[in-house]
Amino acid sequence: MLKETVLKNRSYRRFYEEVKIDSETLKGFIELARITPSAANRQPLKYILSNTEEKNAKIFETLAWAGYLKDWDGPEPGERPSAYIIVLGDTDIAKDFSVDPGIVMQTILLGAVEKGLGGCMFGSIKRSLLAESLAIPERYQVLYVVALGKPNEKVIIEEISEGDIKYWRDTNSKHHVPKRSVDEIILSES
Repeated sequence: MLKETVLKNRSYRRFYEEVKIDSETLKGFIELARITPSAANRQPLKYILSNTEEKNAKIFETLAWAGYLKDWDGPEPGERPSAYIIVLGDTDIAKDFSVDPGIVMQTILLGAVEKGLGGCMFGSIKRSLLAESLAIPERYQVLYVVALGKPNEKVIIEEISEGDIKYWRDTNSKHHVPKRSVDEIILSES
């Protein structure tokens, strides 16, 4: 059922780093991305795939991991993603990438869940450092990074309490994510 898949598709930030993701699996995620809808069918997105320790380390250092967890700098060695997909916008094709990145990243993450994996989308990126360290040509705009791996954390969805939307970790390292109720987000019916 789709709802179960969506519930499993959380923003995971800790992984079993030793569980590797091979290049064919990553290419399979790009095949899913390739066939998603694209605004005006321009298809301006390109991708850099990473599943090696050296390249992963370069990507890792450019990401901000969890804004609400102020005293956490990201996963420790052994809990880091085993792969990344960098989503780029080809400025020779388009200057505005519309909704395409969101559609693509959600599709990639749903594909990951189907394979028993998980991930996290990153928009908080040191883009210049990433472009420089991976020698990304200027024509390609770094849009987002998707971290992937076998999740090593429990994410609990709960109702918002006292209007606080900040996610948090409990003493057992379970990650709690408050969500607004359906009644709160529907403004009008029929």
